[in-house]
Amino acid sequence: MQQLKNLKAQTHNPQKIVLIGAGGHSKVIQDLILSHSDHTLVAILDDQYEGTITRNDILYGPVSISQQLREDMPEAKWLIAIGQNETRQKVAERLTLEKKNYATLIHPAATISPSAMIERGTVIMAKAVVQADAKVGEHTIINTGAVVEHDCSLSSFVHLSPGAILTGHVSVCEGAHIGAGAVVIPGKSIGRWSVIGAGAAVTSDIQDDMTAVGVPAIVIKDRWKGEIS
Repeated sequence: MQQLKNLKAQTHNPQKIVLIGAGGHSKVIQDLILSHSDHTLVAILDDQYEGTITRNDILYGPVSISQQLREDMPEAKWLIAIGQNETRQKVAERLTLEKKNYATLIHPAATISPSAMIERGTVIMAKAVVQADAKVGEHTIINTGAVVEHDCSLSSFVHLSPGAILTGHVSVCEGAHIGAGAVVIPGKSIGRWSVIGAGAAVTSDIQDDMTAVGVPAIVIKDRWKGEIS
């Protein structure tokens, strides 16, 4: 993991960025890159593009050209700009990039504790807050205005939607998605690939592969078995 001071040193060196994904989440990340005068967006790869085209000095093309692009621009850093957790994981497996090849992007309007630890491939959006001794895993999204309080631990491929709040000592396991405006009270755990609905209040641990909604949040669906009556 990287401490904030190392991330700040990284962002003060001119850096070329390649994005994978051209959807809505990518648009927000493109704006984030533009907010950093020392970051340059050089390419956007998405399978919606059948061929390659260059507009405004940005290359657009299919993901299949990624290997050639890595050879042409070995100094570039990559970021998977896809909001859906499982898809983001599959793309990471497909790319087989080393950890050092991924960018970590933090919006200038985010607030990050110097003691927070942030892994590569993660993006932190405007007005998000990451407090003391929090740990944020690889390829995680902390979206606009989300709050990660002290001593929280987020694994890889997590997505905190806008306005979500994790209070102190919360654990969020791999691939979990916390909906917009949801709150998880102190010390609770969200299992792997679970989904917390928008506006929910999580007052007990949520096991792996579950969907929970409401105030307080109750489990309504198992990822593999379907609806829970």
